[in-house]
Amino acid sequence: MLSQKLQQKLLQRLSPQQILLMKLLQIPSIALEQRIKQEIEENPALEDASDPELSSDQEEFTETEVDPVAELEKERDDFDITDYLDDDDIPAYRLNSGNTSPDEERREIPYASGASFHEVLISQLGLRVLDERQQKIATYIIGNIDESGYLNRDLSAMVDDLAFTQNIITDIKEIERLLKIVQEFDPAGVGARDLRECLLIQLRRKEQNPAVELATELVDNFFDELSKKHYDKITKKTKATDEELRDAINEVLKLNPKPGNSLDEGSRSSQYIMPDFFIYNRGDELELQLNSRNMPELRLSRGYTDMLETYSETKTKSNSQKEAVQFIRQKIDSAKWFIDAIKQRQHTLFVTMKAIMDYQREYFLTGDETKLRPMILKDIAEKVGLDISTISRVANSKYVQTPFGTFLLKSFFSESMQTDSGEEVSTREIKKILSDCIAAEDKAKPLTDEQLTDILKEKGYNIARRTVAKYREQLNVPVARLRKEL
Repeated sequence: MLSQKLQQKLLQRLSPQQILLMKLLQIPSIALEQRIKQEIEENPALEDASDPELSSDQEEFTETEVDPVAELEKERDDFDITDYLDDDDIPAYRLNSGNTSPDEERREIPYASGASFHEVLISQLGLRVLDERQQKIATYIIGNIDESGYLNRDLSAMVDDLAFTQNIITDIKEIERLLKIVQEFDPAGVGARDLRECLLIQLRRKEQNPAVELATELVDNFFDELSKKHYDKITKKTKATDEELRDAINEVLKLNPKPGNSLDEGSRSSQYIMPDFFIYNRGDELELQLNSRNMPELRLSRGYTDMLETYSETKTKSNSQKEAVQFIRQKIDSAKWFIDAIKQRQHTLFVTMKAIMDYQREYFLTGDETKLRPMILKDIAEKVGLDISTISRVANSKYVQTPFGTFLLKSFFSESMQTDSGEEVSTREIKKILSDCIAAEDKAKPLTDEQLTDILKEKGYNIARRTVAKYREQLNVPVARLRKEL
């Protein structure tokens, strides 16, 4: 039996405007420009005030110049194909194959092109005397080499693939013979199946001398001990002196562990960092600027506001006119929301970064990481009166350019730790001291985690060894044994 009851609920929902603002807060300046361009393309009621194509004549629209009903129909993607076939106004020369006028300005866009890593290998394969069958197998081998230059495919699996996909019956021995040919290609080390083989290929192609010969022996017979820096075991087995071992290790360090990375540079896009904020030191006074360099000035389309005003004054409206008015109103409201959201985004970014700059004033004045104060999202949220989630969105993927470099904003946030004197310090300060200690250590006898812990305790930082190990790993510093040098 159905039962009816009256229930009262209190729900909190984000409005579309709030959702739009949250999304805009997350994206950095380099992506904001593209987002604004996308909005301008999608919303005809929004336009770029700095667009030189928008002249005063274009800004003034009348009811006869722009038909809102036609705009509505265009929004629905209904169009007459004959509109696109009307060529009465097209010059005759444009319908020919050489469709340019003699006096027309020619603008050509140059394109940067270069051979990819695999294309370089294929071109070298063409210089070898191989029959058609061998060419196909060698080409298949090259196709299985990754961008780092390694062949990570098992040879037995390649035998099966060639049989099923190309109807080529072969065996592991034949593939190995052709692989040896590929391994002779440039860059040296390409086609190796692991790091050890990659280094051996490069060493055997170098001009031979005692250091290279010993390096070849180390990689070939003592690769595990070499990678773990067990130099005592190596000297006992090879009878080599410390100087000879040092020269051999230097030869190994000159090799390229990823030979494929030396090519294909043209296909790799360089990543540039565009700062969202600029901080300048003006005579011990900090100045903050928001990066608005590529952000266009937005405004409502005069044509759409005039159309809305005109149709609002009309007493009797047809159904199509009512739909047109509703369409225009939606577009104008959406444009207003977007403009307001952009302004609010800029204001939120500025006040948040200003609070961070004031909080870390000593650091931004000196650039000394030991001056960084412990700071969490809650500290800034309380200063600016915003929610912690909003501060998190601002700090996400944003960069600030300072006199000492460009840094990720969230890198200035760190937990606090108390010293023996009761003073609260940032974990960034402790990491800086650790980094300095490791940089100044004797590389023949690097400092262990226990020794680093003792040094920090002497400086008044009472932390556990496992915490020191965690900070060392966050600094991408290996353990003492792997930092050892001869």
